[in-house]
Amino acid sequence: MRRRGVAPFILLLLVLGTLSGCSSPPEGSPEWHLDRGNEEANKGHYEEAIEEYTQAIDANPTMAIAYVNRAAAYAYLELYDEMISDATKAIELNPDLAYAYINRAFAYTAKDEYDLAIADSTTAIEIDRSIADAYVLRARAYNGKGKLHLAIADCNKALEIDPDLALAYFRRGLAHRGLGNKEEAIRDLEKFITLSSSPQRSEEAQREIEQLSKEVAEAETEGEAD
Repeated sequence: MRRRGVAPFILLLLVLGTLSGCSSPPEGSPEWHLDRGNEEANKGHYEEAIEEYTQAIDANPTMAIAYVNRAAAYAYLELYDEMISDATKAIELNPDLAYAYINRAFAYTAKDEYDLAIADSTTAIEIDRSIADAYVLRARAYNGKGKLHLAIADCNKALEIDPDLALAYFRRGLAHRGLGNKEEAIRDLEKFITLSSSPQRSEEAQREIEQLSKEVAEAETEGEAD
């Protein structure tokens, strides 16, 4: 079973299909397969989740949320073209489904197609301005295009919505680093580490902190020498 490093917010997409209500859907129904897919995805069993979502789609090709959730599962296998295809189908079925645009934007950023990612993230924000992850995703694309002030602004907005959103601190820290705001970058990356559940990305943040701290110390030493 492959499980690769992906932005943590993707996990949020996997629970949207769970239906509310007191009784479970009939066994073998599209909703039943959807729920089973969600259960597998939340366990980290993404290939099994994809199989369940596929069965839900086979039984009901108009179930937009199944395409959204399958796209999210594809993210963990780095199958970005498949993500884009499923998200696009979900948008065709339901143009107001914000997470379909978020999924497609995530795939576009992974493929370095930043303009497309910004367009989709912006659409998601227009549909629902309360989704903090959409701002963080757009910030990632802005970082990729070198529009660092816009990335910081989006991270600030995300943190207004969710002050504990770890990835917003990470993206803002990288933007500050790019602008030469080393102390601000260090603070954001340190905050990210305190909130993050991703060991891999925390290690990356720690390496950035060590490098930035070294540069700050060297600058202070040079200042004293002058």
